[in-house]
Amino acid sequence: MGILPSRLFELTKQLSGIMQDLEASGITIEIGDDFARYRALRSQQKDRGAIYPMFDVASSYIDRGNGFWICGFNPNGELIHTQAVRLLDLTGTTLATHLHDHRHKYITPDTTPDPDQTFYSGPEALRIITGKVCYQGDFWLRARGLGGPRSQGATALLSRVLLEVMVGAWTPSFVFAFVPKQLGAKGAHLRYGYNHCEPGRWLGPDMQVTEEDYLIWMGANDMANLVGREPLNLQRPAGVSAVRTNGGTDVSGVLDARAII
Repeated sequence: MGILPSRLFELTKQLSGIMQDLEASGITIEIGDDFARYRALRSQQKDRGAIYPMFDVASSYIDRGNGFWICGFNPNGELIHTQAVRLLDLTGTTLATHLHDHRHKYITPDTTPDPDQTFYSGPEALRIITGKVCYQGDFWLRARGLGGPRSQGATALLSRVLLEVMVGAWTPSFVFAFVPKQLGAKGAHLRYGYNHCEPGRWLGPDMQVTEEDYLIWMGANDMANLVGREPLNLQRPAGVSAVRTNGGTDVSGVLDARAII
């Protein structure tokens, strides 16, 4: 079932305001579902780690039917922001089982001596997250001092764009992401729009901690409450933002009038 007209109207209004804020802060957004292009964009970033397998067409089957990405560019056309989302069918299973079976796609490269013997443990939510589930990841926003987009609140707005489009397109039962311990302990999940945050650890073959990632997540009611709230605004001049779309995801009608990781 497509988006209801009333919901589409609200989505249009909210995304229009967010896009104007981002444009005013110097970020032009492109939304796409061609993950070959996304891989090409990410491969140009020599100062970042490689793209995670969950969003890499060389490692996973991902296209317009189960994923989309958002990139942000500065006025010079330089890539300054990335994030992506993947739709997972966990009907009849749980996130705990999924992460165990597909751990190689989530483990940060070179963090464990044996990925085959490494697993994620800790959060109680691993056993309750099931059904139609989305994974938000590869979130990155270039920092440029106290006057940069992070300090202006762009992180929250960029995450909000993805979550708004995701909910409108798929109405998932849950969405989850990972944040490093040092960010999770400081409440980073709130900036990304998430209600729940639980400590978790990747344990290696000798039960040693190889990495500490907090699991952040929302259920359907949490997402409904999020998209029902007015987004926070950045200070911006009047005007209409520039938005590019790429691939077959039809968002132009919505956007003309968005890890953790």
